[in-house]
Amino acid sequence: MPLACQCELAGVARSTAYAPRRMAELDPVELELLALIDAKYTRHPFYGSRKMVVYLGQLGHRVNRKRVQRLMGVLGLAGMAPGPDTSRPHPQHKVYPYLLRGMEIDRPNQVWSTDITYIRLARGFVYLVAVIDWYSRKVLAWRVSNTLDSGFCVDCLWQALQAYGNPEIFNSDQGSQFTSEAFTEALKGLGIDISMDGRGRALDNIFVERLWRSVKYEDVYLKGYAGVPELLLGLADYFEFYNSERVHQSLDYLTPDEVYRTASGGGAKIVDKFSEKETSRTETEVESGQRCSAASDTVTLLN
Repeated sequence: MPLACQCELAGVARSTAYAPRRMAELDPVELELLALIDAKYTRHPFYGSRKMVVYLGQLGHRVNRKRVQRLMGVLGLAGMAPGPDTSRPHPQHKVYPYLLRGMEIDRPNQVWSTDITYIRLARGFVYLVAVIDWYSRKVLAWRVSNTLDSGFCVDCLWQALQAYGNPEIFNSDQGSQFTSEAFTEALKGLGIDISMDGRGRALDNIFVERLWRSVKYEDVYLKGYAGVPELLLGLADYFEFYNSERVHQSLDYLTPDEVYRTASGGGAKIVDKFSEKETSRTETEVESGQRCSAASDTVTLLN
């Protein structure tokens, strides 16, 4: 099948797969370390660079923290606990408050969210972005790129908007791709409220984190894709399976497609466990432009 047809079926731009954007060859040891860090972080997203150094040492890899921090930066990862030098938005980009604390998600298109993850290949890696509906867990759009620029994130956003209409709230992390003017202006122009996670708080965007774990353990790690063309076709098949065939326990063993279509059987609630004093402090920080994490929040699934 011609590559153009493969890209059309997979819903990705042809430029993603063509030779001019080939990735530079990486050192095999570097690739092994990236793969180990990715797999460990997928299982335990609270692991920061210090714990990763210890973990890699237990596997026989003598690496210092500076190298681990660089590799986690390549993967776009940061431990959940807030700390110095974690991933930050562009200094000139506005950061928006987290709007989901205490909210009950009770209908499709009420809240969408997005995130980026690293996908390892036989001789390199790429980045995967997806947009998901919180109520149904349905994957609305996805894109692959070998760079962390904002372009493929904006393309993914527009694909979801054109196919499913507008959400009421769009949630993301504070990465520069999502704080960029191109991304936020697209949302603001459509009257969509913007919500952003607390810095370093993976669980603020829990449903996308669960999606990444499913994608990797149910598809990517099992198949070991050699290159981008194979990955694109494999992910197209997996996301079709994920939406239309894979039942979810949290959805009362329905599929995301069924829940999204019927607006029944899904939902969640972000439980606010802040005390009155903490809530008052949070409101003060938001008014002053400071960000705080949703560390005290938990997600309750509604069935």
